[in-house]
Amino acid sequence: MAYTYATLTTAIRDYTEVSATVFTQGLIDDFIMLSENRISNDLPMDADRFVQEGTMAADVNNIRVPAGTLFVRGVEVFNATNTTEQGFWLEKRDQTFLSEYVGRLTGPEGSASAQDVTGIPKYYAMFGGATALSDTTSGSIYLAPTPDVNYNFRIYYNKLPTGLSASNTTTYISNYYPELILNAALSQAFSFLKGPTDMLTLYEGKYNNQLQKIAGTQLGRRRRDDYTDGTVRIKIDSPSP
Repeated sequence: MAYTYATLTTAIRDYTEVSATVFTQGLIDDFIMLSENRISNDLPMDADRFVQEGTMAADVNNIRVPAGTLFVRGVEVFNATNTTEQGFWLEKRDQTFLSEYVGRLTGPEGSASAQDVTGIPKYYAMFGGATALSDTTSGSIYLAPTPDVNYNFRIYYNKLPTGLSASNTTTYISNYYPELILNAALSQAFSFLKGPTDMLTLYEGKYNNQLQKIAGTQLGRRRRDDYTDGTVRIKIDSPSP
């Protein structure tokens, strides 16, 4: 059974046996939002993978990260005219590595600035971040060397999904993994109620068990196929004679 915004709200109140007088809709919304954020951080879903294309500006050593980005999975760079030809992938490094790399290119004195070292970008690093969900970006990507022309690029990233609400009544998780979001929300609810401790422990355990099962699908089966990786085989011990 899939959950909708309304049915999940009802389920939280029914399982906890707490009325709408205590668990107001605003409070339920907090439980759902915190649960969805927890799931997104514990187990990134394939449904939250996105790709965005753009063009680098010559002599500018950074590009913006798409709004709502949780993390960047890769940056692909193409020539300055199109993205139909084979691209190449930038190597991710810490920003300190890029600063040292640029410093070495400018000589032992490091007299030139980072933007004076131009060429085809080879490395990237993350810096900055959004301060609100309404921000148009989620920080920036620092490039080294600085692009010498307007290269095209693609950013592969995981995005914070749109959550359940009165205007968005279903999500990927509520449709395909209803037990996960229910157990996460009940854990939030019993934590708010300060107990009973055994119920909080129960739903925390159910959430973690469900998370492991779904991880087997999202991080395992969805990352492989029978042709290239072979059929998954599970060892089952025979009963003792």
